[in-house]
Formats: sequence, C-alpha cells, structure tokens
Amino acid sequence: MRRRLIQSTLAVVLVVIAVFGVSLVVVETRTISSSAQERVKSEAVRLAGIVDSRILGDEEITPEILVDQVGDDRYAVVHIPGRPPIEIGQKPSGDVIESTRRGEQGETVTVQEPRSAVTREVGRTLLIIGVVALMAVVAAVLLALRQANRLASPLTDLAETAERLGSGDPRPRHKRYGVPELDRVADVLDGSAERIARMLTAERRLAADASHQLRTPLTALSMRLEEITLTDDPATVKEEATIALAQVERLTDVVERLLTNSRDPRTGSAVTFDLDEVIQQQLAEWRPAYRQAGRAIVSSGKRHLKAVGTPGAVAQVLAALIENSLMHGGGTVALRTRVTGNQAVIEVTDEGPGVPADLGARIFERAISGRNSTGIGLAVARDLAEADGGRLEMLQAKPPVFALFLSRTPVKKSSEEERTVR
Repeated sequence: MRRRLIQSTLAVVLVVIAVFGVSLVVVETRTISSSAQERVKSEAVRLAGIVDSRILGDEEITPEILVDQVGDDRYAVVHIPGRPPIEIGQKPSGDVIESTRRGEQGETVTVQEPRSAVTREVGRTLLIIGVVALMAVVAAVLLALRQANRLASPLTDLAETAERLGSGDPRPRHKRYGVPELDRVADVLDGSAERIARMLTAERRLAADASHQLRTPLTALSMRLEEITLTDDPATVKEEATIALAQVERLTDVVERLLTNSRDPRTGSAVTFDLDEVIQQQLAEWRPAYRQAGRAIVSSGKRHLKAVGTPGAVAQVLAALIENSLMHGGGTVALRTRVTGNQAVIEVTDEGPGVPADLGARIFERAISGRNSTGIGLAVARDLAEADGGRLEMLQAKPPVFALFLSRTPVKKSSEEERTVR
C-alpha cells in the first residue's frame, strides 16, 4: 500500500510538472526572445538619436565616442552618407538578432546581438525551472511517504488487533489515528473486543459457578447411591432411591438456573411458595454431612411463611450459606425464619469464629475467601437472591449471621405458629 500511495502521488506531481513546466518553458523562451529583440531595437533607436544630435551639432563621430553606448556583447555599425561605416564592437558569427534604424539625417544604424546570448539566458531559466521541479518532486515524495505511513501504519495496527481478537485476546486498544474512517474501524473493533471479553467472562463465570453449585448436589446424590449399595432392605432402597430422584430433580433445576443466570441474571420464574418445604429439604440434604462432621443443623421461627421467588434459587442460596457454615464455621448451625414488614427473612448462623474484619465489607465479592476456598459461593448466592427480587446480607460478623430477605404474600396471622425442628 505504501508503494502504491507513493507511486500515485508521484505520478500526479509529474503530470502537473509536465503540463505546467512545458507551458512555462515555452512562455519563458518566447519572453526572453522578445525581450532580447526589444533590447536590440531600443539600442538601435538610442544610438541613432545620438548620431543625429552629433551630425546636427557638427561634432565628431568616431567609434571611441560611441563605444560606451553599445553593450559589451553587441555589435553596431553606423552608415553616414558620404562617410565610411563606423563599426563598434566585434561582429558576431552565426545566427544573430538584428535591428536597423534610419536617422533623420539619412544615417543608418544597425545593432546585432548573437542569438547564443538568448540561448544562454533560456538555459539558465530552464535550469531554474528544473531545480524547482526537482524540489517539487522531492517534496511530493516526502509528503507521499508521510501520508503512506499515516494511512498504512493504522491499517497494520487494525489488522494486528483483528488477528489478536481471532486468537482469543479480546483486550481493546483504544487507539485512534485522527482519520475518521480509520477511527470508525477502530471503534468497531474495540466494541467487538469488549463484547467478546464479556462473553468470555460470562462463559468462565458459568463454568466456575457450575463447578461450585453442582458439587454439593452431586456429593449428596453420591451419598444416597452409596446408601443404596450398602443395604439389602427393599424399603430402605426405595426410600433412598426416592430421595436420590428428588436430588436429581434439584440438580436439574440448578443447571437450568445457572444457564438462565448466564444469559440474563434478572430473568426469573418467581412464584409463591412455602419456605418450610425448602428449609426441610435443605435440612434433610445437609444433615448427613453435619453428622459426619460431628455437628448439628436445626431450624426455628415462624411456620407456614409464604414467599415470592424461585424455590430452586432459594434452595441454592440456603445451600451456599449452609455449606459456608460447614466449611468455615463451627458448632450448631441454625436456620431461623421471621417476618419484617412485608418481607420474609431466613437467617443462617453458627457458633464459629465469624468473618474476619478485613473481609467483612468484601465477603460477597468473587474470589474473596478467608480459608483458601473458591470465593464463589456467596457471590453466586447474592446474584441468585437479587435475580428473584430479594437480597442477601451479612447482619453480623461475630458470630456470623447471614440473612436472606424475600418478598412474601399476606397470610392470616392465626395460621402462624412457632416451631423448632431438629
């Protein structure tokens, strides 16, 4: 591209020089020739006037007197009737420019100038025109190089950006070149890079969330299947198989929920559901793990609370909080339900050391963890809660108290009663 730009610019300059240069040479040549002819004619007129005045004054006319009136490179001859010719200067050889003037006293003055003087002057003019043309060509080449670099370098950069995007590096360059068309292409490439970066981030986030959220249901399912393999009692096999099928359904719901959140975190299928069912399901699922760790998990609070949300999403939020207490907390884990305003609240607390002070304000950020875990669980839990129009907050750091706030439907006060389930 650089070569083509230089060649095209140089071709335009050469055409302009050829058109205007040739015209200028012709005009200057004619002007110089006309000027030389006028000079010779003017000198002949002037010399004839001098001769006339001397004849009228009966003064002497000699070459020595008239030599100062004729240019160094010219030749003049004066013919006076009855006198020999008077020659001034050296008679030129070859082609000459000549002018003859007849005086009032009958004398004739002829002035000649060699045409070689005109040729020399034309040559000097041509040299000047040639130097100017050469300077114009050099300037055109330099300008073409500058423009070629200005246009070719951005195109090279844009090609590298496009190649980098194709190789999986979606970092935008945010580099502009001062050329509207090229800047437009750069804007489009940067926009594409940002969209690709968001897509890659969403895919990586989905993979991380999936690996984290599916780990617990798969572990629970594996435990149920182990129970089936270790027992010969048909009733126990049937019971464990029924629980395993329920866990498979919840696992399917987890996958669907993750896919929905990866497309649009605000998309939900909120319904009115019974919090008791979700809490009981989580207690049944987590009790084996807590028994194995020598700990207990209990629930208390108001019964028959109705909430608006997605049961699967609420179950995942509670699972994240319960697992967090199992991994980082200590003692008994308690789930307590209560009402505040028009919201149903599920609190999860344990008897452990609590959340470190330096993590309190960042506990819901991704990759933030106090004990070498993934730091994803609480971040995903908050996203799920917000997708259903609720919110997840840490009410207290020591001992830790996490609360899930959900909108609820009005229920008759007489239908609520205290319960404690162990």
